Amino acid sequence: MENWQNIEIVKYTKEAFLKWNDFTGVANRPQFWWYVLAIFVVNILLDLISGKLGLVWLLITLVPSIAIGIRRMHDIGKSGWWLLINLVPLVGWIIYIILAAQPTKKQA
Repeated sequence: MENWQNIEIVKYTKEAFLKWNDFTGVANRPQFWWYVLAIFVVNILLDLISGKLGLVWLLITLVPSIAIGIRRMHDIGKSGWWLLINLVPLVGWIIYIILAAQPTKKQA
């Protein structure tokens, strides 16, 4: 069996938390989406236990989530300010998901 630290979801989530204050650079699609999946699953589990635990988890992951979101926007050639599109209810979230799903932009 594979070492649990080499499983992509663990590797990318750990990397995102280690780079919690890095708002430069890039995050490719697998890095971003594995992190999002991990945060989502843990949040659902904690919400089932207690809504307050889910809220605490979201607060703990707020800055790392912003950082990886900004790095993802950089990876597709957009400014990190595009993360603010999430503030537009529903439509902003859809646009952000579409942007985050874009392939890496080739750097010239």
